[in-house]
Amino acid sequence: MCGIIGYVGPQGTDVTSILLEGLSKLEYRGYDSAGIAVLTSNGTLELRRRAGKIANLVATLENGSRPEPGPLGIGHTRWATHGRPNDANAHPHPDCTGVLTVAHNGIIENYAELRAELEREGHIFRSETDTEVLSHLVERYYFGDAQHDLEQAVYLALQCVTGSYAIAVVSSEQPHLLIGARYGGGPLIVGVGEGEQFLASDIPAILKHTRRVLILDEGEIASLRPGGVSISKIDGTPVQRDPLTIEWNVESAEKGGYPHFVLKEIHEQPDALRRALTGRVREGKLHLAELEQVRQSGLLDKVQRIIIVACGTSYHAGLIARYAIEQWARIPVEAITAAEFRYCNPIVGPETLCIAVTQSGETADTLVGIRQAREHGAPVIAITNVVASAITRLSDAVLYLQAGPEIGVVATKTFVTSVTVLYLLGLYLALQRGRMTSEEVGEILAALEHIPNQVQQVLSSAASPDDQIEPLAKRMSHCSSMMFIGRGVGFPTALEGALKLKEISYIHAEGLPAGELKHGSIALLDPDTPLIAVATASHVYEKVVSNMQEVRARDARVIVVATEGNESIRQHADDVLYVPATIEALSPLLAIIPLQLFAYHAAVARGCNVDQPRNLAKSVTVE
Repeated sequence: MCGIIGYVGPQGTDVTSILLEGLSKLEYRGYDSAGIAVLTSNGTLELRRRAGKIANLVATLENGSRPEPGPLGIGHTRWATHGRPNDANAHPHPDCTGVLTVAHNGIIENYAELRAELEREGHIFRSETDTEVLSHLVERYYFGDAQHDLEQAVYLALQCVTGSYAIAVVSSEQPHLLIGARYGGGPLIVGVGEGEQFLASDIPAILKHTRRVLILDEGEIASLRPGGVSISKIDGTPVQRDPLTIEWNVESAEKGGYPHFVLKEIHEQPDALRRALTGRVREGKLHLAELEQVRQSGLLDKVQRIIIVACGTSYHAGLIARYAIEQWARIPVEAITAAEFRYCNPIVGPETLCIAVTQSGETADTLVGIRQAREHGAPVIAITNVVASAITRLSDAVLYLQAGPEIGVVATKTFVTSVTVLYLLGLYLALQRGRMTSEEVGEILAALEHIPNQVQQVLSSAASPDDQIEPLAKRMSHCSSMMFIGRGVGFPTALEGALKLKEISYIHAEGLPAGELKHGSIALLDPDTPLIAVATASHVYEKVVSNMQEVRARDARVIVVATEGNESIRQHADDVLYVPATIEALSPLLAIIPLQLFAYHAAVARGCNVDQPRNLAKSVTVE
């Protein structure tokens, strides 16, 4: 949930600029507070921390408190879990002596016991955070058993910890050493440079400086020195790993002329969809080479049911996929939120295929749930956007979204690519089980290949002078509540539309199956509470129209997403947002686009920070 950046290199480096630039690329991970610790060339470890966004920290530094150049530093941007967002609770956290400092992402579950133990030893705590326990633990061993060996002190400190962590640790006595370690606390990557090394929570933070990265696995510690990097297990076992080369460039993670990352990423969806299909759909045929090994192993032959495990937007993608996979492969599918799955003592085994959907690959609840499923022998296929993320190491096969970097906290292009990749998996299973012919699959693939152009059509219309979405969103932006309804695949589309609106505009929004309106929720509708209906062409279209008529009878405003050419819908709605025609199963890929744009423009009209909504973080790496 937090962002970590670290640097070690030659004396005289403007470390502060490197850290601040990296933090600016990580602010989507948390923005309750930010701080840096820089070891200057005179040997002083200087700490600067401020509550609020990184801009607050920058303003403080510009007012005469900028650290001098040096060889080493770490930075952190925080999403609070323990302790209020204030200066004292901001990271990095020093020890009692001021020699050591630690930045941390995760939760130390036994921090209360450790804190009490350390206080009995004479340690004085200055914050409310669980992280400060780590600083004092490292101090205990650094000045004790480890005898000023920072690597050994970190090893020993981590043996005491229960919970999750991704950490960066530095000492003023060791100006050419930066320590990083992770265990369930979110990603941590090492950027391999020439005469300098980088540590970060995400690749965009260091991409300006290097394209060569090492991904730390669970339970690994990295020691970064200007001349190189060594990795070992927490028990000291050495690890050999070659760096990956990142193909996308820093411009891919910039706004590209758009006012916000969210709008840029909405407009990147046609290309993201094309990348998701590239190599997988060729000449009307489906090719999922990523699944070949698991197919040959026979794991899929035993499958009698599927559980899709996911959170948030990924869960909505799973709900959509449930309809399609059951229809195509004729196999029972359940979509469940990972936070519920992990605690429900699920009945899974070799006959249950678990599909984990997580754009970051680091979602804590999803990881725990999938570990449990594997312990019971369930095969796992992961769908994620991040290469070498934690979920990939828990899976029998991985299907990457190929969406490219998504910086905005709310998911847009990772939603449509998640749905698309799930569709491909459903078609693959249908073929493997003999439930569909290659010709039938080919017809769906042809429609799917047309989707990127159709999405572009919706986006181009929204950018034209005749656009209806932005003016409508501005008019509706004063509302305090809205409802979204749909049936079939339109229901999870409505859920996702409602989620987008409340995430970035802070308008209360509720998504419902259209048939459930009359079972209570219709009591909330009035002229000040609009309803948005997903009513694209489908076998339940007439039923949705009937529900819309019930709403209009209560004098509530009705906005509808409908299929182009359907003029009769106008008599049942106050406003109509059209999308191109496609087959019913694929319609969510088009219907969601105007809903994303509606949420975006409503948020802008309300003056909200659409890229960094309050209380949210891009990747939920804690429970």
